[in-house]
Order: sequence, then structure tokens, then C-alpha cells
Amino acid sequence: MSPLQLDELPKPSLTPVPIPAPASVGAPTPTQARQRRRRLRWALSLLPLLLIGGYAAFDWPTVHDSAVRLAGADLWWLLAGTVFNILCWMAASVTRQGALPERLPPGPLLASQFAAGAANHVLPAGLGAHAVTLRFLQNQGISIPRATASLALYSLVKPVAKTLLILGFLLAFPGTLRIGQLVPDAETLTVAAIGVVCALAAAALLLTVVRPLRRPLLDCLSTALTDARLLHTRPIRVLQLWGGAAAFPLLQACVLASVGSSLGLQLPWVHVIFAYLAASAAVGAVPAPGGIGPVDAALVFTLVVFGAAVPVATGTVIGFRVITVWLPLVPGALVLSGMVRRKML
Repeated sequence: MSPLQLDELPKPSLTPVPIPAPASVGAPTPTQARQRRRRLRWALSLLPLLLIGGYAAFDWPTVHDSAVRLAGADLWWLLAGTVFNILCWMAASVTRQGALPERLPPGPLLASQFAAGAANHVLPAGLGAHAVTLRFLQNQGISIPRATASLALYSLVKPVAKTLLILGFLLAFPGTLRIGQLVPDAETLTVAAIGVVCALAAAALLLTVVRPLRRPLLDCLSTALTDARLLHTRPIRVLQLWGGAAAFPLLQACVLASVGSSLGLQLPWVHVIFAYLAASAAVGAVPAPGGIGPVDAALVFTLVVFGAAVPVATGTVIGFRVITVWLPLVPGALVLSGMVRRKML
């Protein structure tokens, strides 16, 4: 065959045949991914119980001493204190609702605050409760800036409402409250002022140096101011926000007074309630889990200043912690675990 005839023959097609790419080694299948998510959810649901077990083991002497001191207490007064403590979670839920323009489902909101109470006694400075509430609000469709602004407003209103209550007590009972020994001296006030100035300076320095934080913080501040103006145009939200913030410390003070009555504390309820407000306002900002430790010492001190015997004052504070911390801790952790498993958090 001549070269000319060879050129006339049809040439084979050079179109490349697609070859399927090999599966990446180690990539999880959808079934494996679901299994991993399920295991992670189980681990998160068990984590609160493990933390509480370690916390109880660390503070076991307090648990044992509490049981011994409360063995001879009046059960009816302890039951009254438990009822007041349940009302505290309702007051917290009302305050949370008042800090948001959107309406939240009452049942899940109350359950989230019950679960947040357990988380609050594990992490310091209320971080546990805020983390649980933030996840709950996100699950309800609230954006991160709106949810964060709600937490900031909630955290701001609580101390302001407590301060107003203290001033109200001082005006209503000017001659019966012994506040001479409770007023801090000049040195203590100076240290507190220096601490506030240093905190503000640190925050300003952080915003100046870390520029990526400016935009989120400014957006959060803008959202908080906008929501605060909007909320204060709605009377029902104003009543929920400020009424709940004022009711919460009063109800916790009633828990303390009920435990004191069960142990024979010879003090009027007005003195006990004011002692709680003063003690929690004085050292409530100390970053301890649930305020345990600094607030307890301040409570014993204020009760003794008002005339209580040291053993009775100590037993009253221990019983107060049993009702507000230890009794609801395990049920709250179970509710927290259940909400994690049901993807409500």
C-alpha cells in the first residue's frame, strides 16, 4: 500500500475516556458521619453529669456537713424554701423573655433556665447559664447578634434592679437596718474603683489592638441599643424585664429566710432579705461558679452583723446552698442532657 493510501485511512479517535476518581482514603460515609454525631451528642449529654460528680467529690465535706446540720430542721419551712427556689427559675425565664422582642415558647424556655442553673454551678461568672441560653436562643431562630445583645441586657438589668431594691429597703426601713459595718471603708472602695478602671482600660486596649473584634462588638452594641429602645416601648416587655430582674433576688432571699426559720434563726425576714441583697451585691461579681464561696462568706458575715449566732448563720447558709445548688443540680443536669440529645441546645 502506497503512502498516499495510508493517509486516506480513517484515524482512530483520541478522545480521552473519563476514568472515575478513586474515593478519598478515610472519608466518612453518611452512615459513619451520623454515628459520629450521635456519639458526640451522647458525650455532650453525659458531660454535665461527669462535671457535677467531680464537683461533688471536690466539695464533699460541705455536702456531708449540710446533711448533718439540716437533719433537725423544720421540714415545712424547707419545703417553703424549695417552692421559692422553683419560683426563681420562673422569674429568670420571665426576665429572659423580657430581654427579647420575639416571643419564646414558655415551656422550653423554662426548661432551658432549669438546665442553665445546673451549668451555672460548673462554670464561673455565669458563663454556663449564658452558654446554655445562647444555644437555646439560636435554636429558636434568634441570630447571634440579637441573642448576644439579649444576654448583655439581661446581665446589665440584674445588678441595676438589685441596687434599686437595696435603695428601696434603705428608704423603707431607715432605722431598723444595721448597715454601719456593711459599708466598705475607703481602702476597699479605692481597690474596687481601680479594678473597674483597669477592666475598662483592658477592654479599650483589646478593641484597639485586636481589630477583628471591633466589627462584631460594635454590631452587638448597636443591636443591644436598638433592642433596648424597642423593648422599652412595650409595657409588657418592660414589666417582664424589670419585674423578673427584681423578683429573682427577692425570691432567693426568701429561700434564705425560709431555711433560717427552719433552723430557728431569730431575725426578721426584712433583715435576712436585706442581708442577702447586700452580700450578693457586694461580692456577686467575683468569678466563682454560682457565686459559691465568696457569697457564702459574705452571707454569714451579714447575718452575724444583724445579730445571728455564728453556728445558726453558718447552718442557714449551708441549707440555702443545699436547696439552691445541690438538690436541683442532678435534675438540672438531666434536663440539660435531654435537651442536648433532642437537639434543643
